[in-house]
Amino acid sequence: MATLVLKVVPFFGWIRTYSAEHFKMDFMAGLTVALVLIPQSMAYAQLAGLPPYYGLYASFLPPLVAALFGSSRQLSTGPVAVVSLMTAACLEPLATAGSESYIAYAVLLALAVGIFQLSLGVLRLGLVVNFLSHPVVAGFTNAAAIIIATSQLSKMFGVSVDSAEHHYETILRVAQAAMRYTHWPTLALGVFALALMLVLKRISPRIPGVLVAVALTTVFSWATGFEHNATISVQSLSAPEASAALASYNTAMQAQTELATRRTALNAAMEEARRNGEQFAVADDEHELRRLALEMEIAKSEAKNVKAVLRGMLFQAVPTAKGGMTFYPADSAIPDGAGNDGRTWRIRVGNSPLDPTSLTMIGGGSVVGTVPGGLPALSIPHFDLSVMARLLPNAAIIALLGFMEAISIAKAMAAKTGQSLDPNQELIGQGLANILGAFSKSYPVSGSFSRSAVNLQAGAVTGFSSVFTSAVVLVALLFLTPRLYHLPQCTLAAVIMMAVMGLIHPAGFLHSWRVAKYDGIISIITFLATLAFAPHLDKGIMIGVALSLGAFLYRNMRPTVSSLARTEEGELRDATRFGLDLCTHVDMVRFNGPLFFANASFLDEIITGRLHSKKRLRHIVLVAKGINDMDASGEEALSLVVDRCRSRGVDISLAGVNDTVMAILTRSGLLDKIGRDHIYANMEKALCTVHAAAHRESDEARCPLTSACQLPKRAHVEPPRVRAYATAGVSRNERP
Repeated sequence: MATLVLKVVPFFGWIRTYSAEHFKMDFMAGLTVALVLIPQSMAYAQLAGLPPYYGLYASFLPPLVAALFGSSRQLSTGPVAVVSLMTAACLEPLATAGSESYIAYAVLLALAVGIFQLSLGVLRLGLVVNFLSHPVVAGFTNAAAIIIATSQLSKMFGVSVDSAEHHYETILRVAQAAMRYTHWPTLALGVFALALMLVLKRISPRIPGVLVAVALTTVFSWATGFEHNATISVQSLSAPEASAALASYNTAMQAQTELATRRTALNAAMEEARRNGEQFAVADDEHELRRLALEMEIAKSEAKNVKAVLRGMLFQAVPTAKGGMTFYPADSAIPDGAGNDGRTWRIRVGNSPLDPTSLTMIGGGSVVGTVPGGLPALSIPHFDLSVMARLLPNAAIIALLGFMEAISIAKAMAAKTGQSLDPNQELIGQGLANILGAFSKSYPVSGSFSRSAVNLQAGAVTGFSSVFTSAVVLVALLFLTPRLYHLPQCTLAAVIMMAVMGLIHPAGFLHSWRVAKYDGIISIITFLATLAFAPHLDKGIMIGVALSLGAFLYRNMRPTVSSLARTEEGELRDATRFGLDLCTHVDMVRFNGPLFFANASFLDEIITGRLHSKKRLRHIVLVAKGINDMDASGEEALSLVVDRCRSRGVDISLAGVNDTVMAILTRSGLLDKIGRDHIYANMEKALCTVHAAAHRESDEARCPLTSACQLPKRAHVEPPRVRAYATAGVSRNERP
């Protein structure tokens, strides 16, 4: 009963031995992790396409729940870089980043991820994560780190661009925008934050470099007026081309809204027609729906083109006599005697129509802005079955990737602390964290490498350190959000870049290559595919998984089959690899791998080939030590091999058969067909038994296997009665 209780509520096991010293250590560790988590979570939320404060929501309940219901005592759960990037990649095709529908989908995605993880944990299916092999994860992680780091370049340079179909195209757009205009204070502040974190990590890892960088740059931003915006009407733009572009942009955006409304109404009409069995009406509506989709794509393309033009316009501001400002193109002349304010201004263009009477002009850097205070309202996520169906494939990938990251760091820490770890219980903890997090507006979370390491180094003893972390986040949500307004966006970009540097491990490719060339190739292809298809990261993962499964099937379809021969040291080794001579009458054939439907015919091909190539062959010894399992197809193939060999006058025996295969041979009756006297415990016994008969009347000058039969002489053991006479001192002549 006690064991069952600990399975359901693992933290009861910590409470029984909890002490004041444990409380002190857990509190300090939880506080330290929270100081790193708060700025990191805001950065990762933006990476996921969400407002920064949603990172705080994801850092409130999930760390606490995962710690209480997981098996690791030091694992720190919350927003992480790879899962955040995968979230953005999953949701971008469904809604505009940052919109209400996008946020709703992100919360629903967290729920789907949690349900998937919880189901795997409850059903004890944690081993399914093995489908993501190490080469695939290594290739994906390295590519994802590069994608994540480069995705922050626009914030570092202070430019705005729309995402393209492929990530590398987006980076080219950023480069073009940066060459046209770079906000140098933004770049300088971002580089300073990154350099500061790197230096502090090198000289004093215990100092929370992320917190120091965030605090200093936020104070600097507040003191210098880093954000410098102005709200104007379109009449203040002395640039007719800007007014025309703004009108075109609003027209394209309005067209999208109208088309979306018509599409919604048409979908409802189609559903009604289907229910009434009006097939002709459904066909007409489907045609109209395709036409609307085409028009919407055209409107989106027009809006993107005009948006790029508006974002590329640079202005200089000239103060007016009434205290306002007039904005002239940066490369045009201004009225004689007038002076500009020395800044370069841009129009802020988001993903919604622009109000001609209230345009925002950007004259400085970007900051986080207003962060809503207070706790997120607890609510049940809106469950949309059609949306959930579209999210499920990506949810499964995110769930497996997130769990792999969590269990990897948990295993590493358990090896240091000596703690026992249950992967299925960890799945339950991560699943509950995502499910309950979705009720508090969290997006998908996972265990963090960096913060877990900080937690361990800070002296965390139990999962209550994560409870204290959640408590600190709670305090921040209630009282500290106004202080985050001036946090520069470039600092958050630097935080992300700093975090993903540790994910880049080129040595992983070389290691995989050294172990097995095909693993190295799979790792490299996964890496390149992930980069090429980004932001559609699921394609890179699926290609890697498909290659891994293909390599696995190919290896098992054509397992290593070798003829064994004797080395100078008397050991049996692969004759081809070691360049050894073979016996002409006895062939020791070693089959490495399970004998099942995929490779059953391969065994038949191998034995048939030997029967054809070795005309003087008399006995085949199938070394079955490597055959760890067998199915019906494998048993049938082995039976055919026995018949084929004996029909040609070549005997066959098995050596080193394990218990599992022996049970199959017994149940199928094949054991009696082969002959129990043809089953040997090991290779040496098989050779010593068959060698003499196979070489009878042989003209072979010297058999490479002859030394196999030179067995050590048995020590002479006296019978018990003889030992008794000897002990009593009775001579041989006096014995009866």
